[in-house]
Order: sequence, then C-alpha cells, then structure tokens
Amino acid sequence: MGEWINHIPEPAQEYIRNRRLDEVECLVADLSGIARGKAMPANKFSKQAYFHLPTSIFTQSITGDWMDDTLLNQIEPDMVLRPDYSTASAAPWTGDVTLQIIHDVYDQNNVLYPVAPRNVLKRVIALYQDLGLRPIVAPEMEFFLVAPNIDPNQPIEPPMGRSGRRVAARQSYSMSAIDEYGPVIDDIYDFAEMQGLEIDGILQEGGSGQVELNLQHGDPLRLADEVFYYKRLIREAALRHNCFATFMAKPIQDEPGSAMHLHHSVVDMKTGKNIFVTPDGQNSDVFMHFIAGMQNHMPEVIAIMAPYVNSYRRYIRDFAAPINLEWGVDNRTTGLRIPVSDTDARRIENRLPGMDVNPYLGIAASLACGYLGMIEKRQPRPQFTEDAHTIEQELPNNLYDALDIFDQATAIHEILHPDFCHIYSAIKRLEYTAYQQVISPWEREHLLMNV
Repeated sequence: MGEWINHIPEPAQEYIRNRRLDEVECLVADLSGIARGKAMPANKFSKQAYFHLPTSIFTQSITGDWMDDTLLNQIEPDMVLRPDYSTASAAPWTGDVTLQIIHDVYDQNNVLYPVAPRNVLKRVIALYQDLGLRPIVAPEMEFFLVAPNIDPNQPIEPPMGRSGRRVAARQSYSMSAIDEYGPVIDDIYDFAEMQGLEIDGILQEGGSGQVELNLQHGDPLRLADEVFYYKRLIREAALRHNCFATFMAKPIQDEPGSAMHLHHSVVDMKTGKNIFVTPDGQNSDVFMHFIAGMQNHMPEVIAIMAPYVNSYRRYIRDFAAPINLEWGVDNRTTGLRIPVSDTDARRIENRLPGMDVNPYLGIAASLACGYLGMIEKRQPRPQFTEDAHTIEQELPNNLYDALDIFDQATAIHEILHPDFCHIYSAIKRLEYTAYQQVISPWEREHLLMNV
C-alpha cells in the first residue's frame, strides 16, 4: 500500500486493517470551512507526495460567486497540497473503504500559503510558541437537527422524533428529548469512534432539535481539525435518518441560535503549568491581560466569528447569546465567562462565536485577541456580577458594520496576515451584496400592499 500507512493514526490503521483501501479524500478547508479537494484511488495517492489546486478556491464566496478585487494572480496559479498524515481519518459513511486526509497548503516556493485558514491558525499558534507558551482550547459545538428542507422558500421545521411527534423546544438537558433522535446520536458516536474522535459529552440544548456536543481540551490545530471533521460526520449521520443537521447560527425563527463556545487556557511550555493562575491559586496578571485583550479586540474580529448575515440574528437580547464583552465568574449572560473549575483548569470561555464560523478562523481570531492582551498588558473592566443581557449591545449588529471595524484593525491584520484579511473582507462584502439583492418574505408580506 505504501510506507505512508505507517504514519497515520492508529484508528485510521485499524479501520483499513485486513481491508482493501479503495479511495483517499484529499481535503482542505476553504474560507467558509467547506471541504475542498480531490478524491483519488488509494494506489494513485500512494505514488505521489503532493497535488495541486488553484488559488481561486480561496476567492469563492458561499454563494459560489468569485471575487474580482484580488491579490491573487489572475491566471489562477496552482498551490501545492501536501498530506498531513496525522489527520488521516476514516470516512465510514462511504460505500467503499475510504480515508480522508487534511492537507497543508503551500505556494510554489514551498512557503505556507497565508490565505489558507489552517495556515492562519498555525501562524497564531507560532506567536504563542515564540513566547514559550502553548495555547489550549476546548470547543463546544451546538447544532440543530431539522426536517429535510428542499425548498429554501419554506421555513425550517424541527424533525419528527421516534414518538412520531415533532421534537419540542425548551427541553434543555432533557434525556427523553434527546432520545427522540437517539438513532442519529448513536451514528454520531459510532462514526466518531471509527474516526478516532473523542466526544466529551452530548446534551439537549434549548431549541427544538438543538444538540450540544462537547470536545476534550487540547491543541488548537487538532481541535480545529476535529470540528472540521465533526461537521461532516454529523451531517452524514443525520442524512441516514431522514433529517438534516445544520450549523447555521440562527436557523429557526423564535428559537435560540447555535454557538461554538471556545474555552481558552495557556500553559508554559517548560513547566507545563497553567499561566492563568498564581502558585497560590489566584488569577494571574496574564489572565487579566488575556481578558482585556478579548474585551478590547473582539469587536475587530466579530466579522470572523459571525461571518454571515444570518449570524447577527443570533445576537438578540434574551435569546441565550451574549451581546456584550463583559466578563464574569460562572455568569452565562456575559460574553466572556470564567467557569467554575480547579485552579489547574482556570480558563476563559468565549461565548461569542457562532457555530457557522470556520473553526480554524474562529479559534485563530479568539487566540489573536488574547495574544494582543498579553502583549499590551492592559487591565480588563471590573467583573460583571449581574444580568449582562440588560446592558446596551456592544457588538456590531450586522456584517457590513463588522467588516468596517475589521478593515481598520491593523494589529489583528499583522497577526492573521494582511493578505488573508484583504481577501476575507472582499469575499464577505461580496456575500453581503448578494444578500442585499434578495427580497425577503417579510418585505412581501408587510410592504407589498401597504406602502
């Protein structure tokens, strides 16, 4: 088969053991987090160390349109994609024996291509490493299981449960509610096990058919890869049971939105100690600087954490999502929550990103804010101890305003890379313009015969 088999993780080796590997899917995440790449016969994959894709895969919007204003060569030069064998994972929903492998993206001078989202995250992690630090993250994934929706003009509905009734809302943490779509959950567990992915827990959230999946804390790049894989396997598990899985930030009117909460801590690479706590268990100065960085710079990256027009429908008062940049201990109304934990697990939970975020970019942007805080050494606002839903909204309330703030964030641009930021902003403005041309049902209902 090839010596490369010896370099893939044990779960992937176990999946193909005593079986004929038919196909390898060579994947890279585009700006939206969509899997792009090539599928090729396993014997062909074994004979080549890399393959090519055009740079234009990073200039295509979620609608399939292409940006005109680009730093990229108009002749669409090729990038070089090389497999990261540590990411090899089963694709157990396919009809044949298939592995998927995430690839690293280089330019033709063998330099990591700065616009690729995975490389953006690598760039941020390297800044921490230059300080002798290792960032740790733990994502929480929220998503909805919904009835098949094949007509975009029709509202999204909750799925039918095992009882034959549509699943109900306002059943947070209910075991009977999650049992309604137990067969989907069973397939998620089975697929995850075959892929070597560890689930920390699954629970019922507040919306109709809304599920939360928690991941173990660890290396940011590995966890971003896992979220990338999880989105794919969850969709496939749902399709097996006549429903859709959606990661839209706000798929159903009058229901809460879906977030990708990010837990952050930072350890010293030499000692392995969490630098957010002092030896006597108190909050360290670095911890406070990190919080201040998130408060001061989060508005500049909301365009990344809330990347679509739909994303801002989640930031509505009293619908579970925070609309502020306050921080508080065990306060779920603040945008930055400090969970109750042992001192070694002292961490910050960023509750602002939506589940529609590209996981590589969402984690990179959040870590970038904390990094700037550690560099600037400023103090955060005092802890907020009340209901933060009652205060004025601090976040931009639409994508266009968020992009204006993002475009002026020179320090963030230097961290993420100016070329990436230029292209990202241009793509998002293209999507916003396309949205502005769509006439909504609300406009037809209330304006057609009344104005």
